Amino acid sequence: MEDINIPNHVAIILDGNGRWATKRNKPRTFGHKNGADNVVDIAIHAKKRGIKYLTVYAFSTENWKRPAKEVDYLMKLMIKFINDKIDQLMEEDCKLNFLGNLSILPKTTRDAIVRGINKTKNNKSLFVNIAVNYGGRDDIVHALKDIIDEGFNKDDINEDLISKHLYTKDIPDPDLLIRPGGEIRISNFLIYQIAYSELYFSDVLWPDFNEEEFDRALLAYSNRNRRYGDIK
Repeated sequence: MEDINIPNHVAIILDGNGRWATKRNKPRTFGHKNGADNVVDIAIHAKKRGIKYLTVYAFSTENWKRPAKEVDYLMKLMIKFINDKIDQLMEEDCKLNFLGNLSILPKTTRDAIVRGINKTKNNKSLFVNIAVNYGGRDDIVHALKDIIDEGFNKDDINEDLISKHLYTKDIPDPDLLIRPGGEIRISNFLIYQIAYSELYFSDVLWPDFNEEEFDRALLAYSNRNRRYGDIK
């Protein structure tokens, strides 16, 4: 993999946890747990490949529509994920960040998120961004409201100003978006930021999306010709 073009920022839609569990006659929560564990495995591998930013779609603004029991489990799983993985992330020099409207999450989940952010704030090898209660459209609405609140007028508004008010304001746009799980859609994820991202879809369900599958995505990315509307 040494001779391929490695993306600076990879985004992943974590899809297929529930179906993965169902195939094994297990509850959907079993799939979510294994999917969460896989995030750290792939993050460490991404760091080894020289990737600087990894952003994963963990819980969308639409996921509140799921059964209350499953939502409750996912909120508690976030706490467990941080508590169980924080030492490993520290050893790997990974910095945790969270994207989305966190204000409506349960307090215990928000407290765990704050602990994770504070504990890893000085790490620099890989920035791991976890999108929780995140939606691409909500991101844009949130940005525009902040712009209005700060007193900008319509002549001030441009792409750069909007970018600086998104949840990803300090993060470069993704070079590569990966969606495991067999679905071929974006599902309201980073819809402003992925305007020129390369897209990679896989039939492999997220808990089975291992280092080899990730490398396949990187190889496919390396073979793309990114023109940004120009001719090269």
